[in-house]
Amino acid sequence: MANSYIIAIDFGTAYSGYAFSLTKREAETEPRLKYWGEQVALKTPKTPTCILFDEHENFLSFGYEAQSAYFKTRSDESRKKFFFECFKMSLYGKKLNSDVTIEAANGRSMKALKVFTEALRYLKEDALKFISEDSGGKQFIASDFTWVVTVPAIWDPSAKQFMREAATQAGIVTAGKEDRLVIALEPEAASVWCKKLPADGFKTENNSRVTFEQASGTQYIVVDCGGGTIDITVHEVLEGGALKELHKASGNDLGGQTVDKKFKEFLREIFSDSLWDAYEKEHPAELQKMMYEISVLKENDDDVEISCPYNLAEMAKEKQKMEKFFESLRGVSWNQGAIKISKQKVRSFFAESLNGITKSLREILKKDFRIEYILLVGGYARSLILRQHITNQFGGQYKVLCPSHPQEAIMKGAVLFGRNPALVASRISAFTYGVSLCHRFDESKHKADKRYTNKEGEWCDSIFCILVKENEEVGWDKTSEYSCTPIERDQTAITFAFYRTERKIQGLIYVDEWGVEKIGSIILESPDTARGMNREIKLQIKFGATEMTATAIDVDSGSTVKIDLDFMAKSIKSFRNNVWQK
Repeated sequence: MANSYIIAIDFGTAYSGYAFSLTKREAETEPRLKYWGEQVALKTPKTPTCILFDEHENFLSFGYEAQSAYFKTRSDESRKKFFFECFKMSLYGKKLNSDVTIEAANGRSMKALKVFTEALRYLKEDALKFISEDSGGKQFIASDFTWVVTVPAIWDPSAKQFMREAATQAGIVTAGKEDRLVIALEPEAASVWCKKLPADGFKTENNSRVTFEQASGTQYIVVDCGGGTIDITVHEVLEGGALKELHKASGNDLGGQTVDKKFKEFLREIFSDSLWDAYEKEHPAELQKMMYEISVLKENDDDVEISCPYNLAEMAKEKQKMEKFFESLRGVSWNQGAIKISKQKVRSFFAESLNGITKSLREILKKDFRIEYILLVGGYARSLILRQHITNQFGGQYKVLCPSHPQEAIMKGAVLFGRNPALVASRISAFTYGVSLCHRFDESKHKADKRYTNKEGEWCDSIFCILVKENEEVGWDKTSEYSCTPIERDQTAITFAFYRTERKIQGLIYVDEWGVEKIGSIILESPDTARGMNREIKLQIKFGATEMTATAIDVDSGSTVKIDLDFMAKSIKSFRNNVWQK
């Protein structure tokens, strides 16, 4: 029976929060949220993804509290402390291991795993405390709940494993109860929630009275517009209401932070490289406060006025009169202590991000789908400039909608998904996955340099055995089974090495060819060697869930081992294959 005690942590690039349910009805209709920001006179469904450590790397605070504390520190103190914001993007596009480090605002580095672990630990403890207070003082512990942690769909498997490891170290789940942690893909969670909304629970930018119809066969695109990534999924509604993925997850790293960076580059252009470099180094906390103000201002389509921070103004005045900095630049002016940027100039800061979203959507829309809707979700979708752009580009052919509360869609949908992962019935494989095996050497088929000889004969090493193909539809709970045997009769351990590729598989034979990447490995102990090479080893893999899992079965002994695929090996060693498929 599905657990109704669910906590879903939406660990966003710019903002984080959680939703929860204590009953089946809550999980399926309206999960509850904590609202943040009381200490700064705000009430928001998420808190900034900021974390503060002291000079000895001891955790101090998270969210608004960390941001407020850091902004108030003197410049000499701020250079000692470790302040991280929007650090989730440090996982994007990287092959991760437990030793990867990330840079704090003061230029010093810490291990990424510690930063993520402490952030998740804070969110876990805050959730348990808040839910207890919200439930009349009833006490809860982490193991009472199914936990859901959201990640971008376009993340590498090593990044998903990294988040699971951080959650485990944070005490969210314990050994033997790993299934109490569900990894949810952000655009999928949003899609699940949008499907639950009433037809009129959306807003449009052209004042049309468009509703979201969800009959069987309806096809739509969800664009999760986050602070770091733009994450796109394509779904079709099936009979019974479950969702089927039609296109592999796609997107880019051109989220809302891209706009913030353009603002920052423009400020550098105003004040000169040398002055800006000195300001960044000497007053990191003051700079962070200004960038936070900018991130809030970009939600509107209007002229922007930014209060010039005290130390930036003082450093600038030492060089020349403030007005001089603005004389040669268009779209900006000095206005009694504030930097005024015109609406047209602000829009130009969005261009790279919006062009990236447009390009990604056009790639999908030129394919043979029957798309009716484009749904915009995520914190960046609160930007009027973004919503107007997508409506202008695609509103003539498709219905462009945004939930009334786009920042909450992922959190609430993740609660639903945590209760019932079958809500997404099937997915499209983003890669061709394979395992490295040996075959009996055949000089008419195999390269001479792949020949390997042991006491059992001659073998061809490193054959790419396809497990699932790119763009293949895979059921969320489907298990694929493969049978193989050891290549030596006294062999007591079986090693499986897994690979993936996006290249065309016609003509692909070996795992060391161009475009083939090793992603992980597992080792199975097989101590009973009585039947020698006639032992049967079964490999069962699930590709259709949000994480790949493998089970290895030594048929002779009857032992079954569920194995986590290791995508985070510090160095991927080369070793000779020791298993073959007859």
